[in-house]
Amino acid sequence: MTLAQSVLSGDRLSLARLLTHVENETIEGQQALEALFAHTGQAHLIGVTGAPGTGKSSLVNQVALSFRNLGKRVAIVAIDPSSPFTGGAVLGDRVRMRDLSGDPGVFIRSMASRGSLGGLAQATAGVVQVFDAAGFEIILIETVGAGQSEVDIARLAHTTLVIEAPGLGDDIQAIKAGILEIADILVINKADRPGVESTERALKSMLDLAHPVPKIFQHHGQTMLVDAPGASAPKPLLWMTPIQRTVATDGTGLPGLIESIQAHAEHLRQSGEWLTRERARLEAEFDLSIQQRLVARFRASVPESRLDEMLESIQNRKISPREAVNVLLKGSGV
Repeated sequence: MTLAQSVLSGDRLSLARLLTHVENETIEGQQALEALFAHTGQAHLIGVTGAPGTGKSSLVNQVALSFRNLGKRVAIVAIDPSSPFTGGAVLGDRVRMRDLSGDPGVFIRSMASRGSLGGLAQATAGVVQVFDAAGFEIILIETVGAGQSEVDIARLAHTTLVIEAPGLGDDIQAIKAGILEIADILVINKADRPGVESTERALKSMLDLAHPVPKIFQHHGQTMLVDAPGASAPKPLLWMTPIQRTVATDGTGLPGLIESIQAHAEHLRQSGEWLTRERARLEAEFDLSIQQRLVARFRASVPESRLDEMLESIQNRKISPREAVNVLLKGSGV
């Protein structure tokens, strides 16, 4: 039985081994991913991002427990920052997820970012694909927590949670943070701390600026918009980002958060945006594969001595980096 077949049959040891192969980008791992691809596309991918110190890991723990209580199989991909000096990583998210240990319906995989920007490890998409094929219905992807640059998760996840917390900076910092623009659900964690009201006001102000709406009313639970006074029929709005307060340490606010996550998934399916996001995710993965393959082919076609010679010319300001690339491409045949 192949590694891919063992994963499909539910063997957890084979699953762990395959995840290692995928992270290390081995030939066996690539072959297994190709075999498993036809079995993917069923899982709900939930990204969890936000600045360090907002309690992402603790919140992920509570969200996973809540979905387990609903009978869902849950996988967690926790990305930890790599050391720029040693390349190692603490992989400490498991420390905050002890409540999930021993549950056969939960699988936690910690990964080092290995220098990848955007808050995700390069192999994250492959790891998520393996979990999807293995039958996990909910896949939680917790990013590094790098701050405003951490937007790659929006290309990978169906639902993106952006976690804020009171007392981590002034209100202007919350409003200017670019990652808030990718939020499907805003979560104010540690909501038992002082200043939660001002944090929520700042976030609501940001949302009002992002979604200027002339007139809104509720119709059978669906938010609708009337474009003008003479409009004949209301039109369904795009998803309006909710703000949820939570306290991850004791589970306060978790039922409301889970309800919002499920409502967003239902919205994506009903509006057709689920397929749109899925296509965008696969397109991003496709583009990345092309880039990696072309770079590898280029490196293989140009002698190392020629690269060193060109870098020397760049350093001596005899040629610009862009011009050097053009020269090398013309001679490489790539």
